[in-house]
Amino acid sequence: MNLEAIQNELKKQKLDGWLFFDHHVRDALGYRVLGFKPTRHVTRRWYYFIPVEGEPAGLVHNIESAILDPVPGKKARYSSWQQQIDGLRALLNGRRKVAMQYSPLCAVPVVSMVDAGTVELVRSVGVEVVSSADLIQYFEARWSEAALESHMEAGRRVDQARRRAFEMIGARVRDGAPVSEYDVANFIRSEFERTGLITTDGPIVAVNAHASDPHFEPPPQGSAPIRSGDLVLIDMWAKLNTAGSVYYDITWTGVCGEPTEEMRRVFAVVRDARNRAVERVQQAVASHADIRGFEVDDAARGYIREQGFGDYFVHRTGHSIGEDVHGTGANMDNLETHDERRLIPWTCFSVEPGVYLPAFGVRSEVNVFVGDNDARVTGEMQKELVAI
Repeated sequence: MNLEAIQNELKKQKLDGWLFFDHHVRDALGYRVLGFKPTRHVTRRWYYFIPVEGEPAGLVHNIESAILDPVPGKKARYSSWQQQIDGLRALLNGRRKVAMQYSPLCAVPVVSMVDAGTVELVRSVGVEVVSSADLIQYFEARWSEAALESHMEAGRRVDQARRRAFEMIGARVRDGAPVSEYDVANFIRSEFERTGLITTDGPIVAVNAHASDPHFEPPPQGSAPIRSGDLVLIDMWAKLNTAGSVYYDITWTGVCGEPTEEMRRVFAVVRDARNRAVERVQQAVASHADIRGFEVDDAARGYIREQGFGDYFVHRTGHSIGEDVHGTGANMDNLETHDERRLIPWTCFSVEPGVYLPAFGVRSEVNVFVGDNDARVTGEMQKELVAI
């Protein structure tokens, strides 16, 4: 735990402190920020308060009084529920506004770890509870130099696997050899293993109408064959098989043969929406202006609406990327949630607008890394439909 950094950020956000709470190891984020893992079951509630100034302090149950020993500060004890309330009141004495892993209206689900009853309990002792979403982003979502390097190397390997996958499809189709969505997914997984990449699931390989299901994954039995004239969408994500590595996550779309005019038009709309979102971020970062997740979504979604496809863009524009493919930073979202978190330096996220028609779907996904003074796409950007 970096106490000095936490308190500096609390000052910037004008908060009196950050209150951590857990029961049954619900809040993995809190343990990571505090820098320890419980060595036994957490069957009783504990609280740990980091004030904007001064020493932290905790409140633990008598039965599990050692649970907070790895972190600094005095720990008061309680047994009864009345003692718990009195202890919480003493822990927060004089404080008016504290952050917790809570999100109003569950707007940021990844930080909604504290139950409504506990928020009510804290409020009952006269303290306002606000969301720790920006604090979590600052301490969880920012990358190190090593993480960025791992992302770039993963990108080179994933891009190579993507090229080889489209080449394999093309060779099979031209030769008249059978090839299915599942065959291609297996090929990509073997490429990942061969090049030292790992992933938890995927990839998505989707043909024609299957490409209109943003989370489609081909089944072992009943997977669609790929033939001349078919549209093929590949969404793939992976990271290096080393500790601390972060993900690279892309989506490309191609056609076996000559695309229809409708395919060309939909791809152009998706590509241009992607570019508008990226440019919106780059302009803001270059001018040192605040930009928030929902504004990036608006840039892409607004263009797709203008082109008449608004009803066919059914998911957020992008998500945070970290050691998990869906990270804990700001999402590019004003559809599924209204994400007001700022994009901060040394974070990365996807930009992946899509248009999903009944006959086929198109998505184009890149990763954007925000540095201190600029924002950049970290890999190749698809400009035209892949001619498979």
